[in-house]
Amino acid sequence: MTEETPANVAASAISPEKRASLMRLATYASVSVAAVLILVKFGAWVMTDSVSLLSTLIDSFMDVAASLINLFAVRHALQPADQEHRFGHGKAEPLSGLAQAAFISGSAAFLLIEAAERIFNPKSIENSDIGLATMAFAICATVILVIFQKYVVRRTGSVAIGADSLHYQADVLVNASVIVSLLLATEMGWSAADPLFAIAIAAYIVWGAWRIARSALDQLMDHELPPEDRRRIYDIATKRAGVSDLHDLRTRTSGTQVFIQLHLEMDGKMPLREAHEISDQVMFDVQHAFPNAEVLIHADPEELEEEHAVLERRGKVAG
Repeated sequence: MTEETPANVAASAISPEKRASLMRLATYASVSVAAVLILVKFGAWVMTDSVSLLSTLIDSFMDVAASLINLFAVRHALQPADQEHRFGHGKAEPLSGLAQAAFISGSAAFLLIEAAERIFNPKSIENSDIGLATMAFAICATVILVIFQKYVVRRTGSVAIGADSLHYQADVLVNASVIVSLLLATEMGWSAADPLFAIAIAAYIVWGAWRIARSALDQLMDHELPPEDRRRIYDIATKRAGVSDLHDLRTRTSGTQVFIQLHLEMDGKMPLREAHEISDQVMFDVQHAFPNAEVLIHADPEELEEEHAVLERRGKVAG
């Protein structure tokens, strides 16, 4: 699964209203799907007493909790900048991602305990047909949700929706593995398959939680854009006539917003108006390549002695 972020996603240039509408719709969809699956899985678990099916039921409970947090976080993140939050409220999205990672990790720990108990006290699975039908329904519903979420992420670059999509993608594999465990336990008599698959599912859930947490922490710690994006910014800026070089390129993301700051080096004898026009042109070029970016440019005379060597600053821009 490819990890999508505002920096590397090919977000379409859509209006803020359309972006907000898509993000809200994605949160409503995830909560609704998870709620329906809880009802279906609970009934199936009561009739089958399968611990691997119980694992997916627990995961759906965590999905509802995480998706509700996501819903409120996205709603808050979409609020416009105000006097107290001049850079907007985008950090609510990675905070939501950390909360989701915590919920998911908690569900994995509970699942490990249940699976370990079932290994030492095995039980037969009843009404396996109901369990199989339930998992098939869950896979279909989750796949539809993931397809829609990935569409929203492509259009908006939302980290919160991307994190939500990651753990629902994991759910597809979890539900498929439950089908395999049920078949092994009922058709081949391998009772250990049920708890062993539950343990494997728990490990996969923890790995998904780590991916979500890492992406959220990168945003909260103002991690730079990937090297390829920084190189792209450098190439866009320096190809503009009148620009000899650039330095002090700084980037970060906050929710769907990307912030880019840089210093352009131009002829010190150039008129102020011309330097201003070139800076604006570079700004528009960068914003065209990064539709969700806020670009801040400072113009410097190229003769000005900098505190660091040319080669050193070029290395920072490229790296």
